[in-house]
Amino acid sequence: MSEFSQPLQTQLIEIVRNDVVPALGCTEPISLALASAVAAKYLAAKPQRIEAKVSPNLMKNGLGVAVPGTGMVGLPIAAAIGALGGDPDGKLEVLKNITTEQIEQAKQMLANQKVVVGIKETEQILYSEATLFHNDNWVKVCIQDNHTNIISIEKNGKMIYQSVGRQACTSENEYTIFEQLNAQDLFDFSVTVDLERIAFILEAARLNTALSKEGLNKNYGLHIGRTLQKHVGSGLMSDDLLSRVIIQTTAASDARMGGATLPAMSNSGSGNQGIAATMPVVVVADYLNADEEKLTRALFLSHLMAIYIHSKLPKLSALCAVTTASMGSCAGIAWLLTGKFETVSMSICSMIGDISGIICDGAANSCAMKVSTSVSSGYKSVLMAMDNSHVTGDEGIVDYDIDATINNLCAIASRSMLYTDKQVIEIMVSKPKR
Repeated sequence: MSEFSQPLQTQLIEIVRNDVVPALGCTEPISLALASAVAAKYLAAKPQRIEAKVSPNLMKNGLGVAVPGTGMVGLPIAAAIGALGGDPDGKLEVLKNITTEQIEQAKQMLANQKVVVGIKETEQILYSEATLFHNDNWVKVCIQDNHTNIISIEKNGKMIYQSVGRQACTSENEYTIFEQLNAQDLFDFSVTVDLERIAFILEAARLNTALSKEGLNKNYGLHIGRTLQKHVGSGLMSDDLLSRVIIQTTAASDARMGGATLPAMSNSGSGNQGIAATMPVVVVADYLNADEEKLTRALFLSHLMAIYIHSKLPKLSALCAVTTASMGSCAGIAWLLTGKFETVSMSICSMIGDISGIICDGAANSCAMKVSTSVSSGYKSVLMAMDNSHVTGDEGIVDYDIDATINNLCAIASRSMLYTDKQVIEIMVSKPKR
């Protein structure tokens, strides 16, 4: 597609605007916190107890991740602090203004066993509901399909609000635009669209760079970025561009998964995906002394490509989507270094040949490990492509065309990895508590 109509341009830009948004904390527990916050608004009283249910996939991603500001991990504290201090209008930043007093009250609710979170057997991959009780009054809020998409609000048996589906968010119907476009089209659009229309993407660089600096200043989670930075100083790692990409990107993930109270700029409903799509591009652009236009276009290409690939996947799956988000930043880096779509194509195909099939075993501090692996693969693949070397269609699931290769990866994740997902969840929920 050589020309882009104004409606098509607007639709692509709006998809990026809707899918690249600030998020404070891991988005799965945050989704439950939002359900609790909205329920508390309609309950209009301090909840005495909370009953919550989530889909198996949301349970998987909420079991072991820190909830910002609380010093605790898991869905129960997310439900409690959302109910007691969450902003019902805050969306993915629902916990932005919680106080120390509210945190202590939430912890007391947990200590008194007033919060119960269980699995809801549902075909919906992304689903959370929170029911708050005060005396004889109760309010239930349900979220489905998207982390902030409220589908119903019920009080004392009376339905206050009920949506038809995905009205509050970017819908699957909007992603059908990708059926008439391919990776080359997205590349061409990103490098030619009016700069002013995509300047908003620079906010991703600002937010995620701040998170990276926070991760390098303090020990969050597994503090992988900080550890690697230490070994640059000891001489066990070199201070080269690859090291900087890995360290600065991973540090942002460390901070985010470790409970830092700074927002990440997310992509496709995930802060880690937003970090992986942003920080490698920022680091390489800084190394090249790229001007603001170059950085803007590279970031937009990265996030748009990441959304394009993720749109072919379930919202939550057994495939670690940090890998596909890193394919976005791989595209951005390839354009910064060569300006050629061919480099982008070869690089993403090599990444799929390299790291396809990394499983998602829930949101946790170890996600930063997957981030480091994925962005390392992206940078390596770009260097190979610059030397006209890449994984070809003669090998594995890689095809002779970038779009066919992406479709092959996403078909495996959407179908044959479904059993993998079930087994991962079974393993996680059956582990003895410590």
